[in-house]
Amino acid sequence: MSSEQLLHQIRLNGTIPRHVAIIMDGNGRWARERGRPREFGHRAGMTSVRAAVEAAGDAGVEVLTLFAFSSENWQRPQGEVSALMALLELYVRRERKELKEKGIEVRAVGDLHRLGPRTRAAIQSIVDHTRGGPKMRLNLAISYGARDEIVTAARRLAERVREGTLMPGEIDEELFAEQLYFADVPDPDLLIRTSGEMRISNFMLWQLAYTEMYVSPVLWPDFGREHLFRAILDFQQRERRFGRVLAS
Repeated sequence: MSSEQLLHQIRLNGTIPRHVAIIMDGNGRWARERGRPREFGHRAGMTSVRAAVEAAGDAGVEVLTLFAFSSENWQRPQGEVSALMALLELYVRRERKELKEKGIEVRAVGDLHRLGPRTRAAIQSIVDHTRGGPKMRLNLAISYGARDEIVTAARRLAERVREGTLMPGEIDEELFAEQLYFADVPDPDLLIRTSGEMRISNFMLWQLAYTEMYVSPVLWPDFGREHLFRAILDFQQRERRFGRVLAS
């Protein structure tokens, strides 16, 4: 089926995941298969970012979260890290105006203090420019690690206990979740990972507790509109139990 036929089927099925998260994997492998440096694959992956954002919006997804740069990625060679930062800045320049026109609000989540001043300024510009977009929220997880996120949340609550403004017995799941980066959006309904790898790579460990997972063998630079639609169609066939046994 064509991508438009897939989209039509999605709309007929009715159940749209409110929040889709994507681990965009395979840029380096894609480049290596072509005898090119990893940076070539990262640049090619920008086309897939645009396709995913447009497709998610067309399908009616409310929140799309893309794992753009992990806290572990800082350990990569400096040349590759610099190239990734330059691509983030390029993405902002290319996409800021169109994202605003399409009503897409961009947020950046992660330890942004580790970014260089120019990259931070670029990210802040797209956040400011698209603020209030009514159609879809686009979260860019940058310098993000889920373990760091959880530890930071625990420290915040511990500080409140130390100050005497919070009792340990008052800490529950809801209060803890309020300290996380994604406190103002629903947990992902669907997680997509490309390149066929069967792991979540320190991504949204708290939020993925009951998320449906879809692993695509397609490398990220080859991941297009139709691949996202097929992932949503697969999601629509799932029976979500959230740990319960449904009545027969």
